[in-house]
Amino acid sequence: MSDALLRVHDLAVRFGSVQALVGVSLAVDCGEIRGVIGPNGSGKTTLFNCISGFYQPTRGEIRLEGRRLTGLPRHRMAALGIGRTFQNLALFPTLTVCENILVGAHCLGRSGFLANALRLSRVREEERGARGRMSVLLEVLDLAPFARTPAVDIPFAVAKRVELARALIGAPKLLLLDEPASGLNHAEVAALEGLLRRIRAQFAVSIVLVEHHMNLVMRVSDRVAALEMGRKIADGTPQTVCRDPEVIRAYLGETGHAAAA
Repeated sequence: MSDALLRVHDLAVRFGSVQALVGVSLAVDCGEIRGVIGPNGSGKTTLFNCISGFYQPTRGEIRLEGRRLTGLPRHRMAALGIGRTFQNLALFPTLTVCENILVGAHCLGRSGFLANALRLSRVREEERGARGRMSVLLEVLDLAPFARTPAVDIPFAVAKRVELARALIGAPKLLLLDEPASGLNHAEVAALEGLLRRIRAQFAVSIVLVEHHMNLVMRVSDRVAALEMGRKIADGTPQTVCRDPEVIRAYLGETGHAAAA
């Protein structure tokens, strides 16, 4: 797959005596939605934390568009084209939806401290660009009605979309979504599926989705990787993975297998 945007090769992570990842390799193509499944403790979030620079692997390497990310500090990742959401919402409750989204634009700024202090024209230009991108995100993610509402006063499902918008305003090439369906009801999960497809089409972004909601993963993903106890045990199309005997045993069970099929 020569057009892979992201390549993870032979990744291993150890925390003391615990081996969190064991030789995991993964590729994400440009424009792909990539699902990653596994029970708690299988290494999904550890994998995300390595890609986004929160953890440094014990072994292996990570490359984005051929550029080695392994060893780079996490504050560099957004500027290199990686956006991320987290399992737990981390919005600023007293800031409005717009203000929360604009927090994510910091990685786009190229002006130094002095330029910001003096409000030079370059700073004003960067701010106009960020606000323009925010306006698009408000429409695409159906957030315009809540634009001036403090985050503390918006519904949970809307807060999830605000976090998505904050990750997207930095114009990432790769979007890492950690349990985006967590806490959503059936209708909201169905809406999220359509939203993820819309985000990929509108912003030409590749998406890696870690999620326990199996039906969502199997419906929206182009390919799915399955982890168990830090090891990758299956990788392929949703149809292939959901029929893999090891995946059925470890994650889905016969009932989940039938539903995913």
